[in-house]
Amino acid sequence: MLHIILFQPQIPQNTGNVGRMCAVTRSRLHLIHPLGYKITDANLRRAGMDYWFSLDVHEHADWKAFRASPAAPERMWLFTTRAKLGFWDAKFADGDGLVFGNEGDGAPEWLHDELAERSVTIPHMNTELRSLNLSTAVGIACYEALRQVRV
Repeated sequence: MLHIILFQPQIPQNTGNVGRMCAVTRSRLHLIHPLGYKITDANLRRAGMDYWFSLDVHEHADWKAFRASPAAPERMWLFTTRAKLGFWDAKFADGDGLVFGNEGDGAPEWLHDELAERSVTIPHMNTELRSLNLSTAVGIACYEALRQVRV
């Protein structure tokens, strides 16, 4: 199983889309609070549709609580535009966690420091643009990790 970790996500539709993908791929979704919306938000439910009931989702009060959770993965990869290593060159394994910062601020500096040894980027062909949509980036990353793991 893969773990998808969203650090303080702000847009409910993105989380709903990620949740739907996690349900389909049998990946565990971790939501690190505070969230930019209420988990009962209609937009979140609409994006996740009827997949939400089968989702393995864990909410954590903050990063420290997440790290202390028995449900958290041991090994994690931070997806960031700052990384030098492309995600195609990473060697993902079953049980890995894929960490994504939020839509507005990305990941904080201390999280970059903590996961510096396993920071990867999704290459951008148009370097004039900042980044991909969060749910798109998560989908790309998740399916590359699944391709490598062949679960």
